[in-house]
Amino acid sequence: MLKDIDRGILFMLLASLSFAFMGGFAKVVSMHLPGVEITFFRNIFGVAIIGFSIYKFPLKQSGGRVSLLLFRGVMGFMALLSYFYIIAYMPLGEVVTYNKTSPIFVAIFAYIFLGERLNLISIFAIALGFTGIILIAQPFGGEFNIYDMLGIFSGVGAALAYTSIRELRRYYDTRAIVMSFMGVGTVAPLILMAITPYIDTPEELNFLFSEFVVPTDIEWLYLTLMGLSATLSQYLMTKAYEYTKAGVVGTISYTNIVFAIVIGIFLGDSFPSLLTIFGIILVITSGLLVAFSKENI
Repeated sequence: MLKDIDRGILFMLLASLSFAFMGGFAKVVSMHLPGVEITFFRNIFGVAIIGFSIYKFPLKQSGGRVSLLLFRGVMGFMALLSYFYIIAYMPLGEVVTYNKTSPIFVAIFAYIFLGERLNLISIFAIALGFTGIILIAQPFGGEFNIYDMLGIFSGVGAALAYTSIRELRRYYDTRAIVMSFMGVGTVAPLILMAITPYIDTPEELNFLFSEFVVPTDIEWLYLTLMGLSATLSQYLMTKAYEYTKAGVVGTISYTNIVFAIVIGIFLGDSFPSLLTIFGIILVITSGLLVAFSKENI
């Protein structure tokens, strides 16, 4: 049976499932551990793996644009921190959906910063995506709460990081670009946790600052499984792009929202309302239309 399935599609399905499990493990430990600490543990695994790879096979790159490399690292870290912070307060499926809005913002930033053209399909897709975001957030009185705003930022930050990669890959080895993200995502949380006891944190910046909490034995296991599932997801996604067209892989990647909803329900999330489901469908449709429009420009 599996032989009849395109290997790229199969790898992407497994990557999406692994990513959803990463979110599930993160949600469980988020009941006790702060988001900034979870972000640290999420990245330390990647630093070890990428660092070993660089040690065994030295980087081949020209270098330059250090400030852009740092920008990519900071934006990626902030997007991931936002993701792990809100995961304790929102249903897992909604958190993943916010993160998957990044293609919408990539299209906007590529137009602003890289001069890429936006055709009518792209403009319609962007409008559709924002409609979906509003249906998911359902702001009362026209205001988004802090969790919805951070959820949207997880998509914006990821989009800024992805957009910068298009320029950085001209100067850096892919592993160096990945390390910029994971390196910042490891060092910055350590600094933030170290200075937290000595500062008076504004309420609106609570997601940035928190003291280190020693994980329990079972939480160490969950953190390890989170790191392993995240690493496995990245590996499987890379393999998927090797075997199948990017447009197909990108389409299949949206299955992680479905997987996340199911895992979230098992962890105690309520079933999404009809408005939320419709919003999720609009976000998925928007992302697919953006990908389709790029292939046809």
